[in-house]
Amino acid sequence: MRNSSESSYDLIVVGAGAAGIMAAITAARRGKKVLLIEKLSKIAAKLKATGGGRCNLTNTLPNDEFMSRFGREGRFMTTALRSFDHKRLIEFFAEIGVESHAPDGYRVFPTSHSSSTIIAALEEEMKRLSIDLLTSARVEEIEHDSLHVSGVRLQERTYNAPNIVIATGGLGYPQLGAEGDGFSIASAVGHTITDLYPAMMPLQTKERWVAQCRADTIAKVELRIDHPKAKKFRAKGDLIFTQNGIRGPVVLDAAREITPLIGQYAEIPILVNLTKGLNEDRILSHIKNEIHKNPEQPVLTHLITLLPESVSRELCILADADPQTGFNKLSGMQRDRLIKLLAWTPLTITGHEGFKMAMITRGGVSLKEISPETMESKILKGLYFCGEVMNLDGPCGGYNLQWSFASGYLAGESIAL
Repeated sequence: MRNSSESSYDLIVVGAGAAGIMAAITAARRGKKVLLIEKLSKIAAKLKATGGGRCNLTNTLPNDEFMSRFGREGRFMTTALRSFDHKRLIEFFAEIGVESHAPDGYRVFPTSHSSSTIIAALEEEMKRLSIDLLTSARVEEIEHDSLHVSGVRLQERTYNAPNIVIATGGLGYPQLGAEGDGFSIASAVGHTITDLYPAMMPLQTKERWVAQCRADTIAKVELRIDHPKAKKFRAKGDLIFTQNGIRGPVVLDAAREITPLIGQYAEIPILVNLTKGLNEDRILSHIKNEIHKNPEQPVLTHLITLLPESVSRELCILADADPQTGFNKLSGMQRDRLIKLLAWTPLTITGHEGFKMAMITRGGVSLKEISPETMESKILKGLYFCGEVMNLDGPCGGYNLQWSFASGYLAGESIAL
């Protein structure tokens, strides 16, 4: 691709991530002359890092269930997903030479398990379509007459177009160029930006015992938020203890709900089931079976059939139960406390490291000001939004990338109509 000597286009896309690239390709395939502007020296920096570089493109959930995972605003995606759901996304990549698969029947990856494969194919398709690419270029503002866009102004030059797509992403991963510039550009032309919070990130706990369990990953953890503002929230997945808190897929999902609450309440109590969903009765039954097999062993030996030794030891300490004592030699109160802690371990979330550790942003351009049928602004004709810059975010598992591609597709298609 090349830097452009042209000044007039049918479409200018600001931001060369998943959403912006898809908008550019979709419009160009329909004969539109497209300029794609990226402030970094290379395209798709965040896409390259997604899924630890493995690039979890999407998942196989039906559209209704997919949208429900985004919460109250999920229905906003109806038209975009109807136009470009996970099946169409898989077909699109197959068309440009990237085969994909779902090893677990749910999460879809390129068969190479490398985001570089995805990026190379997208670059090749943009070359084929003669999309002009301008890198290391920052858009300062949108040119308009209060009714309709007319172009974008860079520091040294203006490019003209009757259609502009803002696909600049959010504030997550600032080391990959995220600065929230799309929010200021949108705000300058009258759009409302909701409160912005870091999401999909590790969390810090008040409890210090977690530092003793850093070597352990706990599989199939269920996490509940024990707060009136989020009583219905449930998430499941792997959990990893850290020096000062918790991380892992289940934590990334919960962080979307918790970070806004921390801003209001400072401390947010949560409950985690570390025993693969066992309730108190089943935990007690399990321990009794272990005692029957090894009656002389201390309680710690029985617990490590459920949890890693470090976690088992810390829960014993929390229950004020000697880990080297037999379970039946503990007092009734100690046994009850231990069983309750094994069923639901309480933790208190007190903070996070801000946007520098956040994979996505919660919040963005208000959806009330964007048409869900076209992704066009309701405030300024010819202005479109797609991807993370909008106030819509989902959990781990290909949700946010599918939404980026689908919204980019719909914006590009709408412009070409």
